[in-house]
Amino acid sequence: MTGEKKFYPDYLVEILFVVFIVLELTMVLALLYPKALGRQIDFSAQYQPKPEWYFLWLYQFVRYFPGRSAFIGTVLIPVGAGFLLLLVPFFGRGKYGRLKVIIAAMILLSTFLIFTLIPVLSQ
Repeated sequence: MTGEKKFYPDYLVEILFVVFIVLELTMVLALLYPKALGRQIDFSAQYQPKPEWYFLWLYQFVRYFPGRSAFIGTVLIPVGAGFLLLLVPFFGRGKYGRLKVIIAAMILLSTFLIFTLIPVLSQ
C-alpha cells in the first residue's frame, strides 16, 4: 500500500458522511426552532385582496374603469403600454429620436409610479 487515498471509495465516504451530518443538524434545528408562518389570518373578517406592489397600478386601473369600461383599464391600457415598449427601438430613429424615447419612457414610468403610489399613500 502506498498510503494514497482514492476518491472512490475513500473521499466519497468522507464527503457523504459530512453531508449527512450537516443535513441531520439542519433538520434537528428546523424542528427545534420552527419559523413563524407569516401573518395570522382572521377568518371572520371580510376578505380584502391586497396585491403585490408591482400589480397595484393594474388594480388602480380597475378602480378608475369600473363596470363595462373595465376592459379598457385591464386590457387595452396595459397592452398599449407593452406595445409602446415594443415600438421604442423605432422611435429612436431620425431627428429627435432619443428625445422621443426618453419622453415615452418617462410617460410609462411616471404612470406606473403614480398608479402604484396612490394606493400605498392612501392607506
